[in-house]
Amino acid sequence: MEALQRPSGYIFTWLVGYSSLLGAVGGVLIADYYVIRKTRLDLAGLYRRAGPYWYRGGFNPVALFALAAGIAPCVPGFLTVTGAVDFGAFWKDLYSYAWFVSFAAAFLVYLAGTALAPRPSAA
Repeated sequence: MEALQRPSGYIFTWLVGYSSLLGAVGGVLIADYYVIRKTRLDLAGLYRRAGPYWYRGGFNPVALFALAAGIAPCVPGFLTVTGAVDFGAFWKDLYSYAWFVSFAAAFLVYLAGTALAPRPSAA
C-alpha cells in the first residue's frame, strides 16, 4: 500500500479509517448508555448469563448492525483514498469526516433499531 508509506498517507488513510471504526463504536455505546438506559445499569446483570445484557448468545444484533451501518458510508472513501477504486470526490470528501459520519450513522441506526426490536427478556 503505497499510500501508507508517506506520513500524510498514514494520517489521512490509516488513522482516518481507524477513526471510522471508533466513531461507530462510540455511537453505539453513547446511544445505549445515555439515551436508551439513561445512565442506569444493572451491575449484577452485567455478569449474569441470560441477564438483561445477554441478548442472543452474548451478542446484541442491533448493535452489530448499527456498527456495520456506521462504517459502511466510509468504505467508498477509504477505497478511493487508497487508490483501490475511484468512487469520486463526494466519497473522498465524506471520508475526511469519517469519525463524525460513522458516529452519527451508528448512533441513529442503534436508536431506531432498539426502538423497533423487541426487548430481551431478563431471566
